[in-house]
Amino acid sequence: MKLHEYQTKQIFETYGIPVPMGKVADTPQEARKITEMLGGSAVIKSQVLVGGRGKAGGVKVAKSPAEAEALAAQILALTIKGLPVRKVLVDPLADIKTEIYLGITNDRAARKPVLIASAAGGVDIEEVAAHTPEKIIREHIDPSLGLRDYQTRNVALGIDLPRSLWRAFSKIAQGLYQAFSENCATLAEINPLVITNSNQLVALDGKMDIDDNALFRLPALAALRDPDEDNASEAEAREHELSYIALDGNIGCMVNGAGLAMGTMDIVKHFGGNPANFLDIGGGANAEKVAAAMRIILKDSNVKAMLINIFGGITRCDEVAKGILEAMQTVDVKVPMVVRLVGTNEAEGKALLASASLITADSLADAAQKAVKAAQY
Repeated sequence: MKLHEYQTKQIFETYGIPVPMGKVADTPQEARKITEMLGGSAVIKSQVLVGGRGKAGGVKVAKSPAEAEALAAQILALTIKGLPVRKVLVDPLADIKTEIYLGITNDRAARKPVLIASAAGGVDIEEVAAHTPEKIIREHIDPSLGLRDYQTRNVALGIDLPRSLWRAFSKIAQGLYQAFSENCATLAEINPLVITNSNQLVALDGKMDIDDNALFRLPALAALRDPDEDNASEAEAREHELSYIALDGNIGCMVNGAGLAMGTMDIVKHFGGNPANFLDIGGGANAEKVAAAMRIILKDSNVKAMLINIFGGITRCDEVAKGILEAMQTVDVKVPMVVRLVGTNEAEGKALLASASLITADSLADAAQKAVKAAQY
């Protein structure tokens, strides 16, 4: 789950990271009032969960309250990369001398978080990595020890930070790591972290991505989710506690277990097909959840065939069969359906489906080949 800039900055502030004293506006009139409070000038920043806001016209400088109102009206009318702008952040103008990049993410190869910094701030870190990788400084963090002071000094030295700012930089880096770890983030980023002309460090922009799997224990963060971030099917799947990700293929896949789901997608690709989605109904799925999963998959107009692959361990094959039949009564199924049921109550499940207009398969390879063939017609 991604957080908006204003949400991220609110979190950063609680961890002692200095941020501009801006406010969020839903209307042009609010933007004008905030600009007046800030002294008459401000930067108006669209709040959408995509990059490239500035290039899309979503970031503007206002030199008067009236201009702030006019610019906010323009920005709030924008749709950037398919997402509507519903809020703007009105920040005070920054007095920038130098821009720095500072972020923390997970290094899967090292199995540790890694602190990343670069003196080339204000641009995408991927661009810096591609063209000038020598400008990126990395320090891996041992989770059992946390971020150590010597590591923040190493980074400060590596980016040629003035020694007078090392203590402040260390405090910001420590705060960023706390925000990252305590909020189960997969990314916590300040870009840019600026040195002002008055020799202060300020986090002008912030970004946080939260691990979806941790949201059950972070209800306050879960409540911040922007419904515009997900498509309608992904949002519906979440309501039914289904793991669903839309893809660009034409074979809908409904499977129980993430590993089996990925294996199913792989074998569909192996036989020349393209999965339309990843969907894991989970262990112990009942008929209601199976029916919901089918409805979500069949809403995708790109789906030309559907492959249901169930290994009944905790999940009972007869419950899955009931869900399939229930969904077929409420959803207009216009595509061929290939079903493979193996495991607990397999015979009962197959008996329930015997009278339905389905294509059955005894092995995953057989099911995948039949689904690929069915999708071609």
